[in-house]
Amino acid sequence: MWTITKREFRNYLRNPLWWAGLIVIICFLSQMLFPYLDLHYFQPGTEFAELPVESLGDADVMNGYIPSSKERQMADTYRQIGLLFTEEFGYSQEETDRMLAELEEMEPSVPELEDWLAEHSPFCYSSARYLMDLNELHRGSAEEVNAYISEKMSEHPYSYYLARKFADFGGLFMGFFAVVLLAFLYIRDTGRDTWELLHTKPVSPSAYILGKVMGGFLSMLAALGILNLIFGVTGILVGNKNGLPVNFLDFPAASLLYIVPNLLMIVCFYTIISLLFKSPYPAVPLLFLYQVYSNMGSLGPDGRYGYYGRPLAIMVRFPGRFLDTAPPPLVLWNQLFLIAASAGIIGVSIRIWRRRRVY
Repeated sequence: MWTITKREFRNYLRNPLWWAGLIVIICFLSQMLFPYLDLHYFQPGTEFAELPVESLGDADVMNGYIPSSKERQMADTYRQIGLLFTEEFGYSQEETDRMLAELEEMEPSVPELEDWLAEHSPFCYSSARYLMDLNELHRGSAEEVNAYISEKMSEHPYSYYLARKFADFGGLFMGFFAVVLLAFLYIRDTGRDTWELLHTKPVSPSAYILGKVMGGFLSMLAALGILNLIFGVTGILVGNKNGLPVNFLDFPAASLLYIVPNLLMIVCFYTIISLLFKSPYPAVPLLFLYQVYSNMGSLGPDGRYGYYGRPLAIMVRFPGRFLDTAPPPLVLWNQLFLIAASAGIIGVSIRIWRRRRVY
């Protein structure tokens, strides 16, 4: 088994596509993570630029925007509704004030606010959710932003948040990297003459399957390890420079939890498809569809569209802003299921190989 593992691992390290793919991932990850390397405490009196409405979806603490309290969010929403009524719908200021006072007394939920707007708007205007999302953040003062950063740093170090964003984008890129590169794992073995010859060799089915799986898996772990080293060290240096707490173990911990089980599942998926079809090529489109399925959003309990994770997904995304990222619900169970499913696939693959042996 170890002979096969070492051979496959060395083959990948000698493959120019492995290195080219790794360089591409480093470039894309650098671009994605660059904004989060700018987090720091601001000098008192710093004034932040007001972003246009169309850019508020990308606003974050680095731009001076922090989450609003529920009370402030509602107050800003009512203020914007008042402006719409006076400037867009032609209501007088007195009528607008009267209706807003009535609205505030109601303390409506979002659906109730939608209904109220539809009833009072001459154009059946109904965008309460949009207005609520628009006022989810507000431009804070330097003192407010620093207090928010300090509060978050007391909960987790800077590297913890950066590692989650690394796992988000790194898991995405590593997934596609694995789908492309792991096709080479069985290409030589599934050639017609080679395939038949392999089944006459004295190597045991478990040694062959485990050797191939471990060889491909370790080659992906090597790429992931290099990424952890590059961006983990970068995060440590940036955190120390900006006076933020850091812990280098946050990066390998996030990778181990949110990326490694996905890579293992991709290797095992290639294994069983290659054995069933005597070719790895059918696995390529299936895995791309699997990636799309894993990255699809859905409607949550509150009716909002977002990323909530899917059963046996091979991708873990972290929606939310930098200091407010949260994994999807039940992600730990999903990762455990992936490991269990991978073990089951390996077992089935060994049985398939054994049944096709020629003694």
